[in-house]
Amino acid sequence: MKGKTRYLLLAATAILAMLLLASCSLTPVLRLRDFSAGESQTPADNALNDAADAAEEGDTVTLTRSEYDRLERYASLDLIAREVEAYYYIEPDTDAMMEGAKRGLLAGLGDPYTYYYSPEEFSAMEEEDKGEYAGVGIQISASYETLQCTITRVFSDSPAAAAGIRKGDILTKVDTLDVNASTLNDAVNIMRGEVGQSVHIQVLRADKLLDFDLPRAVVHVNWVSSRMLDSRVGYLLLYEFAGDCALRFTEQVHALAAQGAQALVIDLRDNPGGWVDDAVQIADLFLPKETVTYLEYRDGEREYYDATDGALTLPLVVLMNENSASASEILAGALQDYGVASVVGTQSFGKGIVQFVLPLGSDGAGMQLTAAQYYTPSGRTVHKVGITPNVLVPMPEGDTTLYELGDLQDLQLSRAYAVALSMLQGAYTAPATAAPAATGDTAAVATPRSPSGAADAPVQEAENSTQGVSNPPRLRYTQPDVELG
Repeated sequence: MKGKTRYLLLAATAILAMLLLASCSLTPVLRLRDFSAGESQTPADNALNDAADAAEEGDTVTLTRSEYDRLERYASLDLIAREVEAYYYIEPDTDAMMEGAKRGLLAGLGDPYTYYYSPEEFSAMEEEDKGEYAGVGIQISASYETLQCTITRVFSDSPAAAAGIRKGDILTKVDTLDVNASTLNDAVNIMRGEVGQSVHIQVLRADKLLDFDLPRAVVHVNWVSSRMLDSRVGYLLLYEFAGDCALRFTEQVHALAAQGAQALVIDLRDNPGGWVDDAVQIADLFLPKETVTYLEYRDGEREYYDATDGALTLPLVVLMNENSASASEILAGALQDYGVASVVGTQSFGKGIVQFVLPLGSDGAGMQLTAAQYYTPSGRTVHKVGITPNVLVPMPEGDTTLYELGDLQDLQLSRAYAVALSMLQGAYTAPATAAPAATGDTAAVATPRSPSGAADAPVQEAENSTQGVSNPPRLRYTQPDVELG
């Protein structure tokens, strides 16, 4: 939900300054455009003439033609900023204008998966990824169709769990803020804060509004839980592809095998996704040296991610629902394509695009930018489609899925368990899925490339410039409207 806020005047400020900092080199010479008779000066020319005046005092700037053309393209933004500075009825907050301009520039793409992180937000994202943060202990998912914000997980030993907040509750208010999809990020910022301080939470449960006053505390996020369902079938619940989840998942798979597990049920329900590396590492446990997924960029270039040699041969069942997104779909799609697992549940979310996560500048800010679409090994489209289960099992209407770990009263889990038993008995055959398509290329473990092109592409000037951008960026496949509070 970051990036959904639309900025009007704020979107049109300090871009010129950013371009000057990124593109202009300080040298002893200043080149200015020559004007023919009668030709009017543009805001960019005014900016350059200001620079010329500064040059008389010893500050000089050199611009190439491509840099000048780019500067002129964004000059209207500086014009708006100048008007605000000249005529706004109170002294403008230029720092707030700068923040608004950055958000507004990305909001102009109309892509809810592309957005700007302030230094505080970028730090909070990295904090969450480490599995520890200060808050009340809930995971919230926003819907842009209903605008509701649903609590999809309550962390154990958290203030929210102690107060009786439940999975399935609708978050309606945090302190005095009315909460919906467009204000969720603000609500999260309120729920985060100083440990020990109280925050007011209101939720809708059935048709009743319930109010809670919760103390903030350090919340510890466990990414994986597991247990044996019986003497032969192990169960793993993977909450998110983040932190050290791949390591913990691997440890728990081997622990279940040591307890006698001959088949596994992997529960990806309500898993919003996460980092591509984690999805590939987990798939690698169960696949031979095969492609796990591939990306396709706007220029048609493809980038392949492979498993390595060696694979566990346990029968697998993967549980999914409508909130299983992104990296969940990468993992399930690969295991399904190769016939390694049967998918049970309902159609998944259908987020088949990948974002670069990039640090910006030196103040700790960052951004997330949609860069490519991804496909299953057989070439199936995931975006806006999702993964179709081999065994369709919708939850009964009104079922809030409030079950203890591995509770077989859970209808979908019970059916997945039955499929696992059938696999062990040799009595279950999954419906055929498409064979992985030949790529025509030599697949290799991929190196995430720079947004400007292939990993080894030279840095381009002007519009293709990646000056100041970290290389390579980290790849994230995640449903963006899921937050931790």
